[in-house]
Amino acid sequence: MSLYKRGGTYWCYLYRDGVRHAFSTGTGNRKEAQKIEDKKKQELNDARFQIVSYDPEITVGALAAQFVASGSARKHHIYHLRFLLGFFAEMPALRVTKALAEEYRKKRKQFNPQIKDATVNRDLSVLRHLLYWAVDELLIAANPLARLKMPQERRIRRQILSIAEESALLETAKGHLHTMIVMALDTGMRRGEIANQKWQDIDFAQKILSVSVSKTPGGESREIPLTERLYALLAECRKNSGYVIQFEHQPVHIVKTSWKTALKRANVRHLRFHDLRHTFNTRMMEAGVLQEVRMAIMGHSPAAKIHATYTHIELPTKRKAIRKLEEWVKEQQQELFKENEHASTEERSEVTAVGETRPQTMEKEVARRSGVGTGRQAEIRDRRDGGGVESQTSAAPEIRRGAKVVRIRVERNEEAV
Repeated sequence: MSLYKRGGTYWCYLYRDGVRHAFSTGTGNRKEAQKIEDKKKQELNDARFQIVSYDPEITVGALAAQFVASGSARKHHIYHLRFLLGFFAEMPALRVTKALAEEYRKKRKQFNPQIKDATVNRDLSVLRHLLYWAVDELLIAANPLARLKMPQERRIRRQILSIAEESALLETAKGHLHTMIVMALDTGMRRGEIANQKWQDIDFAQKILSVSVSKTPGGESREIPLTERLYALLAECRKNSGYVIQFEHQPVHIVKTSWKTALKRANVRHLRFHDLRHTFNTRMMEAGVLQEVRMAIMGHSPAAKIHATYTHIELPTKRKAIRKLEEWVKEQQQELFKENEHASTEERSEVTAVGETRPQTMEKEVARRSGVGTGRQAEIRDRRDGGGVESQTSAAPEIRRGAKVVRIRVERNEEAV
């Protein structure tokens, strides 16, 4: 018997692994004290055999708080949790169902009819990730959204920057934005990778850039050969250490305002900064660079897919790919220059043709005012005055004399001038 009554309250004494556990049941009722004792024994046995007991009433909000406090949450997790917690915060995590996920989707679209399925898919993906994290941390027994199916997302057209738009944009972009644009177009790096790039990770002797920080583990420290344009740009402001793009010794992450201003001044259609990465990929593809090489340079492909064709993308292959890109860009620039030159030639020829037709038009105008070429009008006047053929014949010298007088007057005016 492990229950003993002291002062009207039952106490329990238990031994586990040679350790004596004593605690008060807080009641004088023997049946209730027996239930409390059995529960305490179960807890000690679970702890002994590492059997975890879960809180069935833990809420999604409590899990989100622990998730953020653990440091596992990234920026996009916190962003989507702002929308999720408004609907799921007070709901027990184990009571989240697929039907509730669909109800959340409907509520989200009712609040904002312009929202797309892709955005809601990102929200629910973060919720599912949170529940998987809770399972790993032994906070819940299972993920109720483990097999949640997302609606198929519609493909959208990716905006690509043309050569003409690139020239106009680089003319208006100043300072660090100009450098960021060139780096994005010539390396395919993400905006975050450009912002966190450090000088010590650029080998000017070998003309190679090693990515300092990447969004994905596969993109970390990947080597990208430098184009001649980018090499010359970086060599002008070369430093031994620190961030390549910085302001007051801190990396520049936000360029939203300066980017919109540059687009407006260059009269370029709306583009995202990330579209420069798509432009790099498209240009490499049109230059004939293989997909595996493009993926290795851009750092956004699983290693298994790359190794399916190559055991490793060697540096000479990357250099050859960058040379192809430079050649393709030069060809496009030459074609654009020829088109502009041809358009200018056509404009000059049109202006010359207009200038040649002007003297003829002036002679016709002078002749019209002097009476030349108005034989029909003279015939009408002769018939009206009673003249016939004779009047028409006699009128001709007058018309000729009138034309001579006009020519004399014009010559005199020129001499006077």
